[in-house]
Amino acid sequence: MKLIKTGLNIGLEKPVKLLHVTDSHVAFADERDNERKHALAGRFNAPEKESYLREHIAYAEENCDLLVHTGDLTDFVSYANTDFARELLKNEKIFYIAGNHEYSQYVGEAWEDLAYRMNSYMEIERMGGFGVPMFFNSRTVGGVNIVGIDNGYHLFAEWQLLRLKKEVEKGLPIILAFHAPLFEQSLFDYHFEILPDEPCTYLSGVDEENLLRYSEFRAVQQRPDEPTLRTIEYIKKEPLIKAILTGHLHFSYESEVADGLPQFVTGGGYKGIARELTLY
Repeated sequence: MKLIKTGLNIGLEKPVKLLHVTDSHVAFADERDNERKHALAGRFNAPEKESYLREHIAYAEENCDLLVHTGDLTDFVSYANTDFARELLKNEKIFYIAGNHEYSQYVGEAWEDLAYRMNSYMEIERMGGFGVPMFFNSRTVGGVNIVGIDNGYHLFAEWQLLRLKKEVEKGLPIILAFHAPLFEQSLFDYHFEILPDEPCTYLSGVDEENLLRYSEFRAVQQRPDEPTLRTIEYIKKEPLIKAILTGHLHFSYESEVADGLPQFVTGGGYKGIARELTLY
């Protein structure tokens, strides 16, 4: 395991430790899955993915109050992946919110929009489901409200903003957890610096000027809509929101999306990376 240790003062009487894990990308198929799923499993699975995930869970159980997983736990929709996720997420020490790959039928083969996601979600439910909320989730631990929002397709929905406001009404400090990071200029620039040939940066809320650097396909796919922009603006201004945990990029990065609001991007769990965040 490659552990990053981070501390954040949010005024707690007693410290709370979170282990942030993201992008585990386990990739299984079994006799119930078709040949294309088996081909994907053969292409993308590696024993160390599950080994690292088990190591992360064991570390969190021993040293932390909660493991927060921000999506891409599985790599594509399959019976075997769904069974694996459902069994894993029975563990009360794990808090989870979905990424984009959980809904991927065959990895990059289709236009990913709400209709595609909902079709995949219904397929996952038909296979037995993950057993936990995938679109919006919350959990209180040590007086801190962990709030997960599925923005794996780079957008937030109006109903998610309303749910977030309801969570704020509880009056507790909030740690947000979602898959795709919010746009922040230094993160945007760093992404293109280390990956200059990428067609985009896979961030939520990229403005029109910066979208000019995107390929046409990615710009159309990821352009923020009005509910997304309103949600991001609310997140930046709400004082009870203390930090954001996110992933999706497979590298680690720390910055602020607004004054006093840090965003912690954690690298790929499939590479063994995890972040221990101590709140105090």
